[in-house]
Amino acid sequence: MFKKFYPTIYADSAYIVDFQKIYDKGYRVLILDVDNTLVPHGAPADERAVRFFQMVQEIGFKTCIISNNHEPRIKPFAKAVGSAYIFDAGKPSKKGYQKGMKLCGGTTDNTLFMGDQLFTDIWGANRAGIKSILVKPIKKDYEIQIRLKRLAERIVLPFYLRYSKRHPKNL
Repeated sequence: MFKKFYPTIYADSAYIVDFQKIYDKGYRVLILDVDNTLVPHGAPADERAVRFFQMVQEIGFKTCIISNNHEPRIKPFAKAVGSAYIFDAGKPSKKGYQKGMKLCGGTTDNTLFMGDQLFTDIWGANRAGIKSILVKPIKKDYEIQIRLKRLAERIVLPFYLRYSKRHPKNL
């Protein structure tokens, strides 16, 4: 019932994932959400985000930010971290994910997505056939539509956690 919302793996933070290990498994494209995945909602790229992109790009990943935000929010962030980007992506539509893969020369077999929301980020990645990492949100959301999604996520996440213990997934 809820499996379409399940990530491949779940991590406490984007900043603790072993991307060298993931690269060694054959992944070459990393598509990412920004708000509450890498920085608090609406925040500019901070030093930690810049270092994160430098690290994954030095490993060998091509990166693409996909966001439902408008270009004035995403373009400066992408420029600061040196990444391709797609704004107004329409997540959970698979089109933004597919466009990100194409921009980076990726396929569903070598592309990985990382985000903080089940009903937009992870569902969209699943619809596009991309493996995904769900991370805990960096900061509490204040926008009403996101707060409502977080309430629904509280229903789905326990099912995922029980399922993942019985059916562990690897990238």
